[in-house]
Amino acid sequence: MAKRRGILRIITDDRTLDGADLAARVDAAAGAFAARGVGPGDCAALLLRNDIEFLEASLACRRLGAYCVPVNWHFAPDEILYVVRDCGARLLIAHADLLAGVADALPCPAIAVAVPPAIASAYRIAAPAAGGEDWDAVLAAATPWTQPSPPAAESLIYTSGTSGHPKGVKRRPATAEQAAASDAMRALIYGICSGARVLVPAPLYHTAPNLFAHRAAALAELLVLPARFDPAGLLADIERHRITHLYAVPAMFTRLLALPEAQRAAHDLSSLQFVLHAGGPCAPAVKAAMIDWLGPVIEEYYGSTEAGPITHVSSAEWSAFPGTVGRAIPGVEIVIVDDAGQRLPAGEVGEVQSRNPGYPDFTYLGRDADRAALDRDGLLASGDLGYLDADGRLFLCDRKRDLVISGGVNIYPAEIEAALQTVAGVADCAVFGIPDEVNGEALMAVVEPAAGAALTAEAIREGLRRRLAGYKIPKRIELTDALPREATGKIRKRLLRDPHWAAAGRSI
Repeated sequence: MAKRRGILRIITDDRTLDGADLAARVDAAAGAFAARGVGPGDCAALLLRNDIEFLEASLACRRLGAYCVPVNWHFAPDEILYVVRDCGARLLIAHADLLAGVADALPCPAIAVAVPPAIASAYRIAAPAAGGEDWDAVLAAATPWTQPSPPAAESLIYTSGTSGHPKGVKRRPATAEQAAASDAMRALIYGICSGARVLVPAPLYHTAPNLFAHRAAALAELLVLPARFDPAGLLADIERHRITHLYAVPAMFTRLLALPEAQRAAHDLSSLQFVLHAGGPCAPAVKAAMIDWLGPVIEEYYGSTEAGPITHVSSAEWSAFPGTVGRAIPGVEIVIVDDAGQRLPAGEVGEVQSRNPGYPDFTYLGRDADRAALDRDGLLASGDLGYLDADGRLFLCDRKRDLVISGGVNIYPAEIEAALQTVAGVADCAVFGIPDEVNGEALMAVVEPAAGAALTAEAIREGLRRRLAGYKIPKRIELTDALPREATGKIRKRLLRDPHWAAAGRSI
């Protein structure tokens, strides 16, 4: 492993590994991978929950100049196999229970990682019988890799596959100038430096937490990887380990704020210096409450797996301009365009497009036409709708595909969701368009009440009437005990929306 600037210790719920042991195990893993045919430019796939082995395997890939391809472990077996085959993985490293579901159909050899007790308990996993070699045995028998490392491969991370198969976003090699610009950008938006004590409760198969954790592995003195996100457990971990840097997504903020006030106040969180959130829009009321609670330590960036980070905003600037996702990171160009591709002036809503010459370009693995479809004369189409103010601050309205057009009027569900978050008794919500014979589309809201709240659809509407124009109030409101979520807590809106369109024999 390359020489690092911090003295790393990694802690999961029930295990600890120091930096020297990590370095030795990474060298052993790299030697084992090389002996199994993994070399520069090749792929090794990881089907692992947040665990020490995730870092060991991904850092071993870097030692070899190979691509580490994290696979969403929530995928069904066919989806997992699709990614493994699509990237041409020479090796799969997987938690034993996850490997059991795909072992018989794998196109490559596999190494099984024993499921630690904390993960087994968190996910109610019984001890599985799985094919593949045992991870610890492989490392013990390996000849450590001692050769100089070739240039590290950039990332190859698959999108979530919300329409069709997931696409592999393969980052091209960085030039020296791009590598320097990327490092400066990550220093700005991640804030991690020598001595940092970092906690990452989000899945490492997603781009942002993956990069956050890897920067911690290079610079921090401590990296904590909980088996899963638990609001009360997160507060305890921050206090116990004196965490300085935390990565989160907005859905985690919502669940943290839902804890009883006494429980939140019982923990000393004063060590926090930098709380980064990304991965989706954050309702202004939620973000304001987090800043009130934790102080001006909340940082945000906006970007995507394809574009990388393109804006950044501090607590101070957000508080002065609520709702903004910030101004362009140095070197980034952001423009807003209409449906005809014409650039729009400040204050007008259109699609967000960007150019970042300091960040390596990407392709969709084996899908060049899909990549070309996003190109707008050197700018990258985002699929997001928003506007710039006169000083270049970006405000997002919604995803283009989530825009609801009802009776010819554009309605942004994110705006309604933000208003719903302020209604007493609402824990979380999802707003989307459903078929309507008169207006083409109508608004529907699915609301998850807070514990003990006695909500009704009419009470929710009454709460919205003080905040929204009548045409923005959902025509249909349903209550549910639990919204469908991803591992991060992000709501899986398609599971709520698609059945309505399918029942009408239509698609969006």
